[in-house]
Amino acid sequence: MKYAKNILETIGETPLVKINKLTKELPCLVLAKYETFNPGNSVKDRMALQMIEDAEADGRLKPGGTIIEGTSGNTGMGLALAAIVKGYKCIFVLSDKQSKEKMDILRAVGAKVVVCPTDVAPEDPRSYYSVSKRLSEETPNSWYVNQYDNPSNCKAHFKSTGPEIWEQTDGKVTHFVVGVGTGGTISGVGSYLKMKNPNVKVWGIDTYGSVFKKYHETGIFDENEIYPYVTEGIGEDILPANVNFGLIDGFTKVTDKDAAVYTQRLAKEEGMFLGNSAGAAIKGVLQLKEHFGPDDVVVVLFHDHGSRYVGKMFNEEWMRKMGYID
Repeated sequence: MKYAKNILETIGETPLVKINKLTKELPCLVLAKYETFNPGNSVKDRMALQMIEDAEADGRLKPGGTIIEGTSGNTGMGLALAAIVKGYKCIFVLSDKQSKEKMDILRAVGAKVVVCPTDVAPEDPRSYYSVSKRLSEETPNSWYVNQYDNPSNCKAHFKSTGPEIWEQTDGKVTHFVVGVGTGGTISGVGSYLKMKNPNVKVWGIDTYGSVFKKYHETGIFDENEIYPYVTEGIGEDILPANVNFGLIDGFTKVTDKDAAVYTQRLAKEEGMFLGNSAGAAIKGVLQLKEHFGPDDVVVVLFHDHGSRYVGKMFNEEWMRKMGYID
């Protein structure tokens, strides 16, 4: 009989799926690394399990402990699934711009959810970074995950996602394109692919209101670049230790409107019911058209599932209210 001993054994080995209609103007083959097939419906399951296992191994996470993390939702889901199997409690801190679905899903798997304002500086005591740290100091037998600076985040993608992409493309991948938030996916996958072939190009998708693109191009952390934005899961107002700018070949920024519209288009034209960052990622690929040739194999990673955004990008009333559709 063939079966997984628990739900965590189903993480990884996600398929590569060809994009057909949205990329018909491009000269290259575009393949989606389709991470919603993970049990928590996102790429974050990979690094959540790796971070927990590494914390168990070195004693930071002890039996019966409480896992505390600031999350935009998907890392929390991955941590929660692992916590259920391994016997931990969870407290997750989210900013109020995250979808209601994400908050409800985390509560559904037994986590305590704390909601903080989006429009405050990272060092503000009300920010989700600050509240996460404070709760970890106040809660006995707790472990603060800190996915932004936790090296196990990159390690997970170097060990699993990168090798899968290399094997699935038979080593023919020429470009890797992905939205950047904590930086673990782009840095872990990017470092593996460049180790196998230094000519592979690694492109990050950024959003307006985030500091990544300008910092990569100029080395300047420009606070004037920072303002609230709608797109979830990518972009930052900090520089996470996991973002290895040295191996990223470039960034392209995608507007909130384009990210939302292309999230809908992926569903309606490709049958791919995906999250907000997937819309940003495929629009970013189209913006990078001039960088691709007829022999190129472009892999774009799609992070999470459309069920997290039913009240937003898949809600016509919300789209109209935001001015994204007529």
